[in-house]
Amino acid sequence: MGHVLPQEDARAIATAIAQSIVDGFDEYRTKFEQISAGAQRRFEQADWLGMQKACTDRVDLYDLSVSLVTAQVKKEAGNYSLSTEVWRQAKLAYTELIISRTHGELAETFFNSIYCRTFRHKEIDDTKIFVKTSLPKGWEPPKTGIINHYSLNGNLPKLISQILDDYAFNIPYENKRRDVRNIVRHLRDNPHFGMPMNSGARLEIIKTVFFRNKGAYIVGRSLSGDGSQSNPFVLPILNNEQGGVYVDTLILDPDDVSVIFSFTRSYFMVIAPIPFEYVRFLSSLLPTKKVYELYSSFGFYKHGKTEFYRDFLDHLDQTDDQFVIAPGIKGMVMTVFTLPSLDSVFKIIKDRFHPSKDMTRETVKAKYRLVKRHDKAGRMADTQEFSNFIFERSRFSDELLEELLKVAADTVEVTEDKVIVKHLWVERRMTPLNIYIDNADEEELRSAISEYGNAIRQLASANIFPGDMLFKNFGVTRHGRVVFYDYDEICYLTECNFRRIPEAQTIEQEMASEPWYSISPADVFPEEFIIFLAGRRRREVAAVFNELHYDIFDADYWQGLQNAINHGEVMDVFPYRRKKRFSRK
Repeated sequence: MGHVLPQEDARAIATAIAQSIVDGFDEYRTKFEQISAGAQRRFEQADWLGMQKACTDRVDLYDLSVSLVTAQVKKEAGNYSLSTEVWRQAKLAYTELIISRTHGELAETFFNSIYCRTFRHKEIDDTKIFVKTSLPKGWEPPKTGIINHYSLNGNLPKLISQILDDYAFNIPYENKRRDVRNIVRHLRDNPHFGMPMNSGARLEIIKTVFFRNKGAYIVGRSLSGDGSQSNPFVLPILNNEQGGVYVDTLILDPDDVSVIFSFTRSYFMVIAPIPFEYVRFLSSLLPTKKVYELYSSFGFYKHGKTEFYRDFLDHLDQTDDQFVIAPGIKGMVMTVFTLPSLDSVFKIIKDRFHPSKDMTRETVKAKYRLVKRHDKAGRMADTQEFSNFIFERSRFSDELLEELLKVAADTVEVTEDKVIVKHLWVERRMTPLNIYIDNADEEELRSAISEYGNAIRQLASANIFPGDMLFKNFGVTRHGRVVFYDYDEICYLTECNFRRIPEAQTIEQEMASEPWYSISPADVFPEEFIIFLAGRRRREVAAVFNELHYDIFDADYWQGLQNAINHGEVMDVFPYRRKKRFSRK
C-alpha cells in the first residue's frame, strides 16, 4: 500500500511526479516527431535501410522513454513511489497539465505506462490512472487545418497537375504529364469515384504525406457538394531510384484503402502534431476501422492499446456472451480464446510445450517483440501485449476455464468473481486457413492458396522465415488476404541455411527411416515443404500450389533472396495488387 504521509506532502510529491511525466512525454514526442519528419529525406534519397532502422528506433523509443521517466519518478518520490494517495493526487495534477494540449489523449497513455511500470501492472483502477479518459466529453484539440481543399468544378487535368505540384518532393517527377493523364483516366473510368463534377464537389487531402517502407502516400477523399457522398482518394508515390518519383496508382476502392491501413502493415511515418484530427479524418474514409487501429497505424501503438481496452470494456457492458476456446487446431505453445461477439482473440503461453517445441517462455516473448519491431510486410498480424488482464469470471464458459487451468495454470488465476491473466497478447481474429480451405469452393481455394504462397514470399522479402508453415498458423482476413499469426518459430531468413536434400548413394540410405546425412539446427530443406500442404484436400491444394508457387520448393529461390538481403537490397512489397499499378510507358 506504500507509506502514509500528510496530505500536503502527498500533494507536493504528486505535483513533482506529474511534472516529470509531462516533461518526459514532451521529450518523447519531440524525438518521435523528429524520426517521423526524417521520412521524407529518406524517401527522396531512397535510403530504404535507413527507413527500416528509423521504424524500429521509433518503436523502441516508447519503451526507452518510459524506462527513463519511471526511474526519475522513483527517484523523486523515494519511499512514497508506491503510495496510492500520491498517485491519486498525481493523476489530478497531471490532468490539469494536459487539459489544453493538442495531444492530451496520448499524454494520458504515457502516464498510464509510467504507473504500470512502477506498480508492475497491479493496483490498476480509474482513480490512479486513465482507464477512462479524463478529457471532457466531446473534447477536441484546437483545429489547425490539416486539410487542403480543391474544387472539382472545372478542368480536371489542371486540378490534378496542381495537386502534384502542391505535394512535390525535392526531386522531380519522372514524367508528370504521364502521371496526370493516368490519374485523370482512372478517375473517369472508375465506378468507385462517381463524383458529379459540379455543384461544389471537392477533394479534401491531408497536407502531410504518409511514408512507409518504399512508398509515400497522398491521402484524402472526394466529397459531393452537399457532403452526402464521400470516397477515399489515395495516391501512392514511388521513387525510381534514379533521382525521380512517379505516381504508381490511384486507390479509390474503400476496401483497397483499408488494406493500405491494415493491422498487418508497419506503422506510417507522418508528421501529425494533432493525432486526433488525423484519426477523425481517416475514420470518415474508413468507417469500418476502429479508432485504436488508426492510432496504431501512425505509430501510436501504445495509445492504440489504450483505445482498444476502452472499447473492450464498453463492448463487455453492451454484450452478455461468454468467452470460449477459439476455433481451430489447438496450438503446441499457445492457448487461444475469444468472445464470439468480438473480432479479437486472446493468446496465452502454455505452462508446458509439446516436446517438438524446443523453446522457453522468454523465447516466445522475444519472437513477438521481433514482429512488433520488424516490417510486417502486410502478412503478420499486429498484437497488443497486456499484463494482469482482469476478466469477469461470469463471462467464461466452464469448458474454457477448465482448459486454461489445465494448460496455463502458472499464468491464469481464478478467484470467486475474476479471471486474472498475468500475461497475454490480443490479436485480430481471422478464419484459420485450414478451416477456410476445408469449406472453400474451387475459386476460393485457388485464391487462398495463391494468397498463402504470396504471404510466404512477401515475408521472405522482408527477411522473415515463418518456420512452421502449416495452414493452422495462417488466417484469412475479411478481404481474403492470408496472414501469418503464430510467431513461436519465426526467425530472420538470413539465419537459415537452405539446402537441397543430398542424393542417396546407396539403397540402404534411400530406404533409411531417418536421414542419413547430417542436419544442423539452422538447416532448412524446401523440398520438404510439401508436408505443410497436408489436409483433407491435399491433392487439390498441392496441384494449385505447384502451379503458382513451385519455386518455393527450390533451395535456389531462398538462397537468392538471402543473397539480395545480405547485399542490402530492400524488395518491393505493395499494399495493393500489382495489376492496379499504372503503366509507366
